[in-house]
Amino acid sequence: MQPSLFLIPVTLGDTPLENVLPEQNKAIIKQISYFIVENIRTARRFLKKALPEIEIESLTFFELNKHTSPNDIAGFLEPMKKGNHVGVISEAGCPAIADPGADVVAIAQSNKYHVVPLVGPSSILLSLMASGFNGQSFAFLGYLPIDAGARTKALKQMEQRIYSEHQTQIFIETPYRNHKLIEELIKNCRPQSKLCIAANVTCDNEFIQTKAISEWKGKIPDLAKIPAIFLLYK
Repeated sequence: MQPSLFLIPVTLGDTPLENVLPEQNKAIIKQISYFIVENIRTARRFLKKALPEIEIESLTFFELNKHTSPNDIAGFLEPMKKGNHVGVISEAGCPAIADPGADVVAIAQSNKYHVVPLVGPSSILLSLMASGFNGQSFAFLGYLPIDAGARTKALKQMEQRIYSEHQTQIFIETPYRNHKLIEELIKNCRPQSKLCIAANVTCDNEFIQTKAISEWKGKIPDLAKIPAIFLLYK
């Protein structure tokens, strides 16, 4: 096989690997000695869980996160020039989706390297599948603005796209601010607009519910420390 950049998904929580990742992924990981990761510690833990026999100390890790200098990223692909595969691992879910891994993939594509996305869980797509919302037209917006005024404006713009373009709006929040975000949605969105909250997707305590904004009032779930995806539609 030609030198390839493999995008390796990981579990979204403490879920058994066999529940969400195909065996083929393990076979591919065995062929890789160089990994570009968001966090070295958690990547090592994932690799040891996937392949208990793997020799972690024989592997090379490059850390790619918000602290990484853009000037260093291209160098992470140097092993490919010598015929080696490189793997990309993020903190959760699929690399390069709402993840800094996209930067190294862009460099790989511009250099005509072979890029191979592997099958695994994406909280964004799984939440959309379970929401009952429009899966033909949707937008993932990442984090909404922190400033109150800018956030209210963003919510109004999202609702406008929902009703004028029939487009599902998908976004996230830092877990400790989940409750406040839901309160702001209740305050600023139309009562008939629908909100889907998807938390701990694929985990034992998975929570996915779709209700009208008015129905969430007074019934906000406790999501203070739980990663969640929010979807808004009509």
